[in-house]
Amino acid sequence: MTTHNLAGCRILVVEDELLIAVMIEEALQDLGCVVVGPAAKLDDALRLAREETLDGAVLDVTIRGGRVYPVTECLRARGIPFVLASGYGDWALHEDLQDHARLTKPFTADELEKHISLLCGGRG
Repeated sequence: MTTHNLAGCRILVVEDELLIAVMIEEALQDLGCVVVGPAAKLDDALRLAREETLDGAVLDVTIRGGRVYPVTECLRARGIPFVLASGYGDWALHEDLQDHARLTKPFTADELEKHISLLCGGRG
């Protein structure tokens, strides 16, 4: 995979665990992406999902303030693709998200790159 084609891809990161947020942010920056966030609280994530120009998003399912489902609804309404990041199985997800693209924690930078390439229209 060539990473330079991901340059400028604007990715919202919603993650409330600092170490994981930093790992995602660094991996995305290494790919040339522009990181929006990271947001650790639901209200911040919703604001960014509504207001920012985005090409995609990486969303932790459970963050401070609750589950990320209102953010997924906002992104869907705007036509912005996203991948869920969770250590839980399908049983823990809202029914309409059980078949959605997911990064299973812990995940690698290569797995993240694969999903971001798909989110950004296969540019990578």
